[in-house]
Amino acid sequence: MLVRFTKMQGAGNDFVMLNETGSRLNLTPGQYRYLADRHFGVGADQILSVRPSPEKGVDFEYVIHNADGGEVEQCGNGARCFVRFVREQGLTDKDTVRVKTMSGVIEPRLQADGRVTVDMGMPVFDLPRIPFDPAGLTPVIDGSWQKWPLALEGRAPTAPVLVAVLSMGNPHAVQLVADVDAAPVLQDGPLIENHACFPRRVNAGFMQVVSRNQVRLRVYERGAGETLACGTGACAAVVAGIRLGLLDARVDVVTHGGTLTIEWQGGVNACDAPVLMTGPATTVFEAEINVPDHL
Repeated sequence: MLVRFTKMQGAGNDFVMLNETGSRLNLTPGQYRYLADRHFGVGADQILSVRPSPEKGVDFEYVIHNADGGEVEQCGNGARCFVRFVREQGLTDKDTVRVKTMSGVIEPRLQADGRVTVDMGMPVFDLPRIPFDPAGLTPVIDGSWQKWPLALEGRAPTAPVLVAVLSMGNPHAVQLVADVDAAPVLQDGPLIENHACFPRRVNAGFMQVVSRNQVRLRVYERGAGETLACGTGACAAVVAGIRLGLLDARVDVVTHGGTLTIEWQGGVNACDAPVLMTGPATTVFEAEINVPDHL
């Protein structure tokens, strides 16, 4: 099967964009894995499909597959690339589009300076909706919020990892670290991702607070491993930091792939405000690839 695609990246988080507005490619999980493979395919953290509007009041549908071939609910850096892609491909002339994802409707908006702002919706703290199962755990109260102790293989039971859990359309577990460069991301990331408390797995964030307006962040993404940047991870980290009383309402999140600006007016107690994320979205190249039929 000959597949035409566009390679894009947002703060180093890279994507294969597929235009399915005319017809569905009907790719299998194995074919998504092939496209994401950095040795045999194109190479990407996620495969993003652009599909026609599924309902009134929405411009497009946005379908996301991780590098492991599994479909997931949300991808923030991908959302920024999404709006630039549909503009550059002539699929819309709007600067702001309403896009249906598995987790709800988002609104990415092209800015005059070339960056893209995405209204990522409101964070979710209700544990069953994240989803997070706290059975057998006792929360540690930190200010007006709570962290949850996770026992990890290879760590003493008396030294659990403390994580703040929430959803940004997909589940996140955020922990504070003194030095993000020295954090055991590759060691602890997969253990947190697959912890039994998270029935749909989780994205593991490691956040170093530099000041009330800046953090450094690394994320071990569910189904993708550590990436250069994670948009929903940046949103989750800032929301967690604000709720823990550590951050102000506008924060620059420095990742290995670049800087994202996150804004949330929810504050320590009020949680009914959307999270805004602003960052770059860049087209790298366009090409075609032969994808094996039977994968």
